Amino acid sequence: MYGPPASDYWKKGRVDQWEKGNSLRWHQAVVPVNLTESLPQLTAACQVALLGFMSDEGVRRNLGRVGAAKGPKALRAALTSLPYPWSAEQLGVWDAGDVCCLGKFLEDAQEDLGEKVELLLDRGVTPLIIGGGHEVAWGHFQGIARHMAKKKDKPSIGIINFDAHFDLRNYLDIGSSGTPFLQIAHDCERRGWAFHYLVIGIHSMGNTRALFERAQALGVRYISLEALYEQPIPGFYTLLDEFVADKDFLYLTCCLDVFSAAFAPGVSAVNGLGLAPWHVLPLLRHLVASGKPFSFDIAELNPKYDIDGRTAKLAAKLLYSVVETKVQE
Repeated sequence: MYGPPASDYWKKGRVDQWEKGNSLRWHQAVVPVNLTESLPQLTAACQVALLGFMSDEGVRRNLGRVGAAKGPKALRAALTSLPYPWSAEQLGVWDAGDVCCLGKFLEDAQEDLGEKVELLLDRGVTPLIIGGGHEVAWGHFQGIARHMAKKKDKPSIGIINFDAHFDLRNYLDIGSSGTPFLQIAHDCERRGWAFHYLVIGIHSMGNTRALFERAQALGVRYISLEALYEQPIPGFYTLLDEFVADKDFLYLTCCLDVFSAAFAPGVSAVNGLGLAPWHVLPLLRHLVASGKPFSFDIAELNPKYDIDGRTAKLAAKLLYSVVETKVQE
């Protein structure tokens, strides 16, 4: 089910009324947009749209900690009072509402999400999807695939996932938060497309041997958590550049369980030995700065287990950094 944004949601937040110059904050700049109605004309050089995916049915199926369905609301709240230094000509931000998973009807919600992503991409808008469990990835990719199929018979889509897990678990009739990238691989196979998948932050204790073997069989590339701690981050730029060089489109996704629990306690699968934000931010910015068209999502923000809004604030700053880099591109 799709729900348009509340018209008064972004009217709350800090106002620096005595400051001079540009002192806007996000809540003063975001424009609510109903995707079931006629969309506004694009007037900014860069137009992005926040779209929530309120679901943790995939997490429930994957035996994780439920609560991520409330992630979109928590992330919006964390964005509200962040500074907004851009002009209306530089950047436009829409809040495009939420796709909600009703009960166990996850597949319907994923299809609905795909339709909304396709609509935004077709209009030249960059989707910023806020989840929700990592089952968001399968719905998100459906929209990307339909959009790209209109442009090219066999598009080359690069999927880059910041995650402690491959999320390539086997499935029968129904998927979960642990299966989206195998579902994507199977979809690419049906379409006759190559499957280009790179995972950054893989944890050896978070994946079985079978998952490493499946990743190898599918030609998946990955950077381990240990490698990121042992080597300077700029040393990985060449690998990223090689991966994205021949891609027509980049699908960027970040599962917040890639971070250590010290930075992200509010996730569906807490990570005691994860990354620090400054392992991820430079790589994420480098990918956005490549100039390739892209779509982005943040997954598994679980406010139920968050501490002082720590995880929501991290997620908001990741999204902010993506937007900031996109505007500077």
